[in-house]
Amino acid sequence: MKKHGLGKMPGWQRWFTIAALCICSLSGIAFLLGHEFHLSRGLLGNRAVLIIHGVSAAITLIAFGTVLPFHIKAGLKAKNNLISGISQLVFLAILVITAMLLYYGPEELHASSEIIHWVIGFIFFGVFLFHIVSRSIFAIQLRSEPPSPYLESVTNPILK
Repeated sequence: MKKHGLGKMPGWQRWFTIAALCICSLSGIAFLLGHEFHLSRGLLGNRAVLIIHGVSAAITLIAFGTVLPFHIKAGLKAKNNLISGISQLVFLAILVITAMLLYYGPEELHASSEIIHWVIGFIFFGVFLFHIVSRSIFAIQLRSEPPSPYLESVTNPILK
């Protein structure tokens, strides 16, 4: 079994989370474009796209549930990507609440819930992509930098 760094997700979990969230976000954007902006309404604004969005949203919540115990806890302790990480959790909570209001809430809240869901959905997807890219850039920088002599002397007892 491959060892992972503190808070680093195994490959299957990382790709499961990314895939679920991308399918959810892209199907939501597709439905918005088709249903509200009438772009390829027959293709993008139909019920099948909304079903894909709803099912992938449920899978995305499961994926985030798998991330909570280790990745998020470790990120909070290490103070890595705090702004993007915490904002994702807040935005996800708002998206879940507005989705519930869209399906089960009173008709008076439908229009405002829909607009909030769209706006937060776009912001959430952007922050999620930033979170992934910034993590990848940080990992590449760590691999390309020569080790610090101080760090090596602390970790290597022979150099002490």
